[in-house]
Amino acid sequence: MPWSPLRVPPTRDFPTIRRSLLFYKVFAYATGTFLLLVCLEVVLRYVFGSEVVVGSALGPVALAAQDQVRAVGGFNLSLAVLITHGYLFIAYLISDFVLVTVMRYPITRFLIIGAGGVVPLLSFIMEARVKREVRGYLATREERAVPASA
Repeated sequence: MPWSPLRVPPTRDFPTIRRSLLFYKVFAYATGTFLLLVCLEVVLRYVFGSEVVVGSALGPVALAAQDQVRAVGGFNLSLAVLITHGYLFIAYLISDFVLVTVMRYPITRFLIIGAGGVVPLLSFIMEARVKREVRGYLATREERAVPASA
């Protein structure tokens, strides 16, 4: 079911809506990608008891036991993935909020789209759906406006 805005956004806001949609798309893909990497990292950590270390005594890229990460030195890539996803998720929520605000959607829409940053693969699905709905809404509104001005 496509969502309809609570109030109709004015046509002067359409460029802002398009920029907000682009902002949202970028962070939806980035957050979704890093969420998949977090899932991989969780499997490595809790199933195999390892973390990915770059530039350590074990080699350029290596798996190190959790208790040996500090001893082997290098850059802990597993930790970097977790931190990066956290920051990207915050940016994703901001982009979601901006889009929902300019489209004048209800707050429940913000929560549903925001779930895409914590459920693996959902951000890709939500991005495609939101993009299709927003572009369709803008196209419909613009089609209605053209005959009125002609």
